[in-house]
Amino acid sequence: MRITNTGLLYDDPTRSTLGYMLICPVDGDKTFLLKPDGSVAHRWKTKNGMTNWAYLRPNGNLVRNERCANPQGVALTVSGRISEYAPDNSLVWRHDDPYQHHDARRLDDGAIYAAFTELSDTVKANIPGGHAGTETPGGPFGEVIRRVNDAGQVEFEWHFTDHFMDRYMLYPNSNKWSYGHTNTVCPLDDGTYLISSKNLNLIFILDPQDGVIWEYQSDEMSGQHDAQMLDNGNVLVFANGVYQSDLHHSQVLEIDRVTNEVVWRYKAKDDFTSFFSPHMGGAQRLPSGNTLICEGNKGCLFEVTPTGDIVREFVSPHFVQSETFGRINWLFRARWYAPDAPEIRALERSVTL
Repeated sequence: MRITNTGLLYDDPTRSTLGYMLICPVDGDKTFLLKPDGSVAHRWKTKNGMTNWAYLRPNGNLVRNERCANPQGVALTVSGRISEYAPDNSLVWRHDDPYQHHDARRLDDGAIYAAFTELSDTVKANIPGGHAGTETPGGPFGEVIRRVNDAGQVEFEWHFTDHFMDRYMLYPNSNKWSYGHTNTVCPLDDGTYLISSKNLNLIFILDPQDGVIWEYQSDEMSGQHDAQMLDNGNVLVFANGVYQSDLHHSQVLEIDRVTNEVVWRYKAKDDFTSFFSPHMGGAQRLPSGNTLICEGNKGCLFEVTPTGDIVREFVSPHFVQSETFGRINWLFRARWYAPDAPEIRALERSVTL
């Protein structure tokens, strides 16, 4: 896709939500904290990564994924390294797992993340569904949710193939790179984890002691990303729409966990196919009630009201020359921070924004 206009394209300050945005361009080695006008407030120069994400800790440190020296598993999605950086770019903590991919979150002691696992030939042959002939070299791989402590010791593991293969099949036109294709591992306040499995069209809550305590599976999500728990107990998710048979389009869905009903959705009002990000994306509910949407494959961040009006639109000018994809400005996800958020206040004590 040709992108001709970048930067802040539109803003209605009477209805948009003032704040900073944190972005981490896919396949790049920089992370940017953006001011409300889209200019750079602060940047970190780090190691290169693939399915890049980044977020700020309450102490102002940056956590992001990077590519390790010997990544294993699915080459297009694996990173293998979780790093924490201080505002001055100095390394604070790092954990390498060559099978780590997509999402990870720093904990008070260690981290929780998704990783590939090697499967036996018997298990590989019995993985249900998916598009035959799309197996990646060495695959299909298994998926594990893995928690480690600060020293890198494994404290908890949960394997998809042990729990879901008799219930959920890979979507028929999904690739067979792995069974699960996890892209969200989000710790919740009660010690459980909110998980998104792209090629099962499944999101669920995992209790380390009791196993799966809630799940939602719907073809409408169609390769979803970035599941998040809202303050009202509902789940917000970016529904990519990549597995739809025709008229591909993305949506953002809010799901009531009691009824498993969609209680709010965003899709483009006019040409609904104009909003589409096939392989990445995210959404974040803002304090104003608006929703920030990351249309990742276009590098576009836009804010919508509860009624779906676009009140702010920004297209990333931070391009990367990727060996795999060419010149891109893709954003796997983005995060918004209020000017008085603890993360921003802590960062301001170290650097000038």
